Amino acid sequence: MTNKEDDGLPSMSGSLTLSIAAVERDTGLSKDTLRVWERRYGFPLPRRDDQGERAYSQQDVEKLRVLRRLLDAGHRPGRIVRQPIEALQALASQAAAAARPAGADDPPDEELHRFIDLVRAHDVEALRGALSQAALRLGIGRFVMERAAPLNELIGASWARGEIEVYEEHLYTESMQVVLRNAIANIPPANGGPRVLLTTFPSEAHGLGLLMAEALLALDGCRCWSLGVQTPLIDIVRAAQSQRAEIVALSFSPVLSPNQVLDGLGELRAGLPAETEIWAGGRCPVLQRRPPEGVRVLRELDDIPDELARWRNERGQGRAAVPGLR
Repeated sequence: MTNKEDDGLPSMSGSLTLSIAAVERDTGLSKDTLRVWERRYGFPLPRRDDQGERAYSQQDVEKLRVLRRLLDAGHRPGRIVRQPIEALQALASQAAAAARPAGADDPPDEELHRFIDLVRAHDVEALRGALSQAALRLGIGRFVMERAAPLNELIGASWARGEIEVYEEHLYTESMQVVLRNAIANIPPANGGPRVLLTTFPSEAHGLGLLMAEALLALDGCRCWSLGVQTPLIDIVRAAQSQRAEIVALSFSPVLSPNQVLDGLGELRAGLPAETEIWAGGRCPVLQRRPPEGVRVLRELDDIPDELARWRNERGQGRAAVPGLR
């Protein structure tokens, strides 16, 4: 029997509404988070369809999109969920301005704006071609740091302000994932280590940061195996054992609750050998406030080379050779 809340788009009184599963997919906020906010903050407060299942309005989804962006920027739900959408949009604009990198007084790179124009034009073929050309021209390392990372910020800020639609943000994400996967596939396999397993916890569906990390790790001589997103903890442990992983790398967005992150990392730490390192990265605030014991917290992508250098120095290893790369 199918759970209706996990199905498509119910309609009430002729107006389009979304099921809780559709809202989860479109906003990146888990079903558990939506239910907790409903109970704790009174928002979202969905109506019920003829079968008694939750049905969210387009206005609900628009506000949830902005809330998700603010969570990414480090805001706490208790301080923002009850605010009107106009106040949230103003906060999102401030967060986007604060997130700009050094040299932010200069106008953003013209190439980044060209990518966004292609997103808005829905020209998938041209977007993927332009991203691929940039990756070839810059090399995968510079492409990740100088194009993918700032472009993610610009897309996210535009999404939160309502300047691009949810499906357009998805179009961008899928295109960037295709380009990164192709680039990673063309990195020659390394001779040596470390052996790195990459994934996310259940309920963490955001995988773009994970791919960016994989590209940098592979470029620095790591042997990488990715499980994709939303892997059960027991399967992470089993995969790490089967692949003899020396590092388990995980990506976290603010979507997961602090307890999910900390309890999950504690359980994973207990299930892995002490010599297997756990690296946790992403924009989840609790990782910065309360770094879990036995877990290496990487604050930014450019922490990866330093962490790898530390790992190798502690084991008396040099950088692994990657054939065909200088």
